[in-house]
Amino acid sequence: MIANTEWYRIFLHAAESSNLTKAAQILHMTQPSVSYAIKQLEEALGIVLFDRFSKGVRLTEEGQALYMHVRQAFDELSLGERHMKRLKQFSEGTLRIGANGAIVKDFLLPVLDRFHARYPEVRIQLSQEKTSHILERLKRGSLDLGYVYLPVTDEEIEVVSSHASPFCIVVGTAFANFSQEPVQTERLTELPLLMLSPGSTTRSFIEGWFRAQGVEVEADFELNSLEMLTEFAERGYGAAFLPRALVASRLMSGSLLELLTVVPLPDRFIGIATRKHSSPSLAAGAFLGMLW
Repeated sequence: MIANTEWYRIFLHAAESSNLTKAAQILHMTQPSVSYAIKQLEEALGIVLFDRFSKGVRLTEEGQALYMHVRQAFDELSLGERHMKRLKQFSEGTLRIGANGAIVKDFLLPVLDRFHARYPEVRIQLSQEKTSHILERLKRGSLDLGYVYLPVTDEEIEVVSSHASPFCIVVGTAFANFSQEPVQTERLTELPLLMLSPGSTTRSFIEGWFRAQGVEVEADFELNSLEMLTEFAERGYGAAFLPRALVASRLMSGSLLELLTVVPLPDRFIGIATRKHSSPSLAAGAFLGMLW
């Protein structure tokens, strides 16, 4: 049997004041009400907690043992309340985000910068991972938010916001002759193709675009990051399929050239994903509030 929590609170004040009348004054109760509550607690536990004297009370040996536990329990409750207050004030807390590839710089950072400036004491944990890994971590509850490529068909995941992310095909100046006019899709296979490693959503997106036009392709270079694809394309190793925002400055400077195609490369879409039917943390809720 778990005794009434209020009895323990009264017991604590009586033990610390060694006087039921003083305890009643502190608690804004009558002295008989304090005596009754302690009696109820003793009966519930089957133990005498106080020796009674004309000028006060003193804990029995068993009462002293109980007092140590009750004091610790109420101290923990006070710590918990203070922690909740600091979380509410954004003086503590953690925001855990997973993001895929170039999404970090072009879509996440602008919002994250505003969040960090407003709530500098909230700890930010950011991991750059594949969309599939991000979705799994969201479902396990080890991430609050995920910036992922769409579509997402998992029934446990909810996409709360989405943005277009135009992709383009780029080459270095060594392949400038391919950039003079729109290129037939089949002609692209004459170029060395630079792609992400198998299993990535971006790789599947590119292969699907080729396949929709009846062209099967193989990658000549398989690399693990969009940044490395950009570097190899710029050095003249072949054609890479990259987010336009990632290579905009290099296109402007002329170190990379865009290949226009007869069949345009469709936009990709980026979504901000959360675990469905799960309340966001205060920090995650504040971050999401900055999106609109």
